[in-house]
Amino acid sequence: MARAMVALHATDPATVYLSIRARTDPPTTADAIEESLYERRELVRMLAMRRTVFVVPAESVPIVQVSTSDRVGRDQRTRLLRLLADADVAPRPEAWLADVEKSVLAALAARGGTATAAELSAAEPRLKTTVLLAAGKSYQASQAITSRVLLVLAAQGEIVRGRPVGSWLSQQYRWALAGHWLPSPNGEWMPDGTSGPARPATPAAAAGEQAARAELARQWLAAFGPAPIADLKWWSGWTLTQVKKAIAECGAVEVEIAGTTGAVLPDDLAPTGEPAPWAALLPALDPTVMGWQDRSWFLDPHGPALFDTFGNAGPTIWLNGRVVGGWAQRSDGEIALRLFEDVGSEGRQMIDDEAGRLGAWLGEVRVTPRFRTPTERSLTA
Repeated sequence: MARAMVALHATDPATVYLSIRARTDPPTTADAIEESLYERRELVRMLAMRRTVFVVPAESVPIVQVSTSDRVGRDQRTRLLRLLADADVAPRPEAWLADVEKSVLAALAARGGTATAAELSAAEPRLKTTVLLAAGKSYQASQAITSRVLLVLAAQGEIVRGRPVGSWLSQQYRWALAGHWLPSPNGEWMPDGTSGPARPATPAAAAGEQAARAELARQWLAAFGPAPIADLKWWSGWTLTQVKKAIAECGAVEVEIAGTTGAVLPDDLAPTGEPAPWAALLPALDPTVMGWQDRSWFLDPHGPALFDTFGNAGPTIWLNGRVVGGWAQRSDGEIALRLFEDVGSEGRQMIDDEAGRLGAWLGEVRVTPRFRTPTERSLTA
């Protein structure tokens, strides 16, 4: 399912589970998803497009790393170096940070390849170094560099987020060396030794950044196309020039979509048949809702009620390819629904049935989205 969607949003841990549940029949259990993430490691959590955390199929790690995450890592490292220089942490911030990074990787290796952020800070006290954020602003604050150093190492492909500390809803993870964590069925994925980024020997990754972007663009168009080029630019975080090159290299065909330039794969030109009637309750940050920048064709005027002010999607109710409302889980476990339009008795029954299935799947688990929206808040007030 993750492969079909290219990647699953993972900023909110619940999204991964609820997105998979909504698309599998019978619904995949939370235990099975955890096994795929943390035992078989077929799915890998990584910092990628738009500096967002995603879960991707293990074989896609090198494509995403080379096409997107490497640049994110460079940008985040530059920002951190600027903060270190402003804080006058060391005469040579670049050398100081490189030494801290080396020490963190060594500390991970000494612990068998995995550790929490707290354990790493205890092993490498320089992670507790503080920098000033938003200097001169009313909301300025001091922050330890722990999370920023780990974010940079993760974006560079040196480490990955492993098993969570707590339940599958936890937003804290044990960190793992990429060379220890990622699967290596043929011995070609892992670097020698116990540290260093894992870069599988896939053709696109081996060919370089542009080829990796072309492959990721092909995957995105297979899942979300035909679509405006502007949507791929937003989703990927690439420049317009990079997007156009990637589209050309993946063999996509240029088309006009709602008066703007779009692209479609050459094997996707035939009309799509009408599917059977369906209803779905998709979670906050679901990959379908977040797959395009322009969502007007399935969202209509409901956006302000279903998104927060930063553009994060809340839980949505879908009926036959359109968003028709929002939902939330109350403290007693009830799945509360709010429809924004008349869906008819049959549509309402399909939605109610799906809400019942979702409530049964969650059982005693209570899910509150990380980014709360007006509809979700009002349903749980």
